[in-house]
Amino acid sequence: MNPILALRPDDKQSTPLYLQLARKLEAAIHAGQWTSEQALPSERVLSEQLGLSRVTARKALQVLFAQGLIRRNQGSGTYISPRLEQPLSRLSGFSEMLRLKGFVPSSQWLEREITQPTHEELIRLGLSPADKVARLKRLRKADDTVMAIEMTTLPASVLPQPQAIGHSLYEYLEGIGKPVVRALQHIQAINASDEFARLVGIAPGTAMLLMTRVGYSADNTPIEITDTYCRNDYYDFVAELRRDDYCAELRP
Repeated sequence: MNPILALRPDDKQSTPLYLQLARKLEAAIHAGQWTSEQALPSERVLSEQLGLSRVTARKALQVLFAQGLIRRNQGSGTYISPRLEQPLSRLSGFSEMLRLKGFVPSSQWLEREITQPTHEELIRLGLSPADKVARLKRLRKADDTVMAIEMTTLPASVLPQPQAIGHSLYEYLEGIGKPVVRALQHIQAINASDEFARLVGIAPGTAMLLMTRVGYSADNTPIEITDTYCRNDYYDFVAELRRDDYCAELRP
């Protein structure tokens, strides 16, 4: 059976046809019927195969575009936008998260060096003025699409050879017996600087999400400070919230 036919709206419902189609397309995208960077059926194809007007198909695609689920390439069609939903309740590295979502992670290194810490880094990592830090800066990619700029600082005693890291810092730290087991994260909205806009391919001043993470080792020592500047159009943070009093009533 043609999978597109399952998207056909029900004209007996009171919900407008274009909204029905938009919701069905959204559900199919989240279910993996189309994957990141794959072409979505055009409004002409949707119109012809579902027996809808071109206007209805166009309005449905506009809803998806407004949600950031799709992007338009001039002259070549409409494509699924790579988009990440990162749960705030689970500690994971960027590479691990991407693999779980079915993306291929990669990095483009911009900086890997041993250097002097800033005053703030001395305080937040509990270092002495004589200590040095490993400073990392890279573009984080999903299926070759730049999703974020990541800037990380660790004590040089934890990471004496920053050039040895592959795609995943957390996997490397686990491999040398110094994993990050707990972290505190803060998220805020910022506007992209000229440099960051150029690196990720957006207009200067565009909204980005800044995620600041302080990671701790098993003995509760801070060993990581990471600032991740995320593309707002590709990134979502998801948290599950529960009411403790209600959950307590449900327990046997």
